[in-house]
Amino acid sequence: MKKVAVYGQSYSISAEKEIQILLKILEENNIECFIEEKFYNLLVEGTILDNKYKTFSHFKDLDNSFDLMFTLGGDGTILRAVTYIRDLDIPLLGINTGRLGFLATINKNTINESVELILKEEYTTQERTLLAVKTAPETKEFSELNFALNEVTIARKNTTSMIGVTTNLNNEYLTNYWADGLIIATPTGSTGYSLSCNGPVISPDSKNLVITPIAPHNLNARSMVISDQTSIQLEVDSREKDFLISLDSRITTVSENTKVFIEKAPFTIKSIIPNNQSFLQTLRSKLLWGEDTRNATNL
Repeated sequence: MKKVAVYGQSYSISAEKEIQILLKILEENNIECFIEEKFYNLLVEGTILDNKYKTFSHFKDLDNSFDLMFTLGGDGTILRAVTYIRDLDIPLLGINTGRLGFLATINKNTINESVELILKEEYTTQERTLLAVKTAPETKEFSELNFALNEVTIARKNTTSMIGVTTNLNNEYLTNYWADGLIIATPTGSTGYSLSCNGPVISPDSKNLVITPIAPHNLNARSMVISDQTSIQLEVDSREKDFLISLDSRITTVSENTKVFIEKAPFTIKSIIPNNQSFLQTLRSKLLWGEDTRNATNL
């Protein structure tokens, strides 16, 4: 490993110790480091850095000469980092200074150990599916960043009334979901918003997507797992003239007559998992599977 990028968001500035540990390891191993410009400026203002570093501020500043991108924060930080990586095939490794962290799996107390494993090439690589979105008429906000790592969500706007989301799979009618909205999630996103709406957890290497209604009117409306080769078309019926579309954390308003087309993106994101971590280990830890909570104080 010779060249890496480092990305963080403003709240990561509180992780001063973790940032310094990571940069020290990279320096000791003669690894060239580029830090995202806004994050770098925050670090400079906080007098956290001992040395000067090169910076990047846009997707065009990166290329496939980078061996890895480290993120410092939570899962939201990784979702933002993906907008810089896009189809450049730069692997991601998330150091969790946030809270839950299904994507940012490296515990802040194991940075040294985890990075050492990476340097020794003792890790596995997971290919993570993304979703690509098109709309008719075209939505300007998604003309460049039209992809999502976690999920695409259709949601009501400025109304307490439900919306109807007519759903077609491979040009065949499925149903009309009457609900607060609809989530189309990747395996990566199955542990996010979809999970909070009672959707299933899907292994990252599964070739599937999951459709999950948000607070559906009909009790028999359930999540549905489909092949990731499925093309999805959505149309919304609402009392309001507009509804919301979000791609991960990027959200915009579109008119009611907008058709939404969703399919598997033509590229993937590579996630690096050191040998001291695994997806199942993360699930057990974050969801407290197998834990005895009978003596828990927070009920």
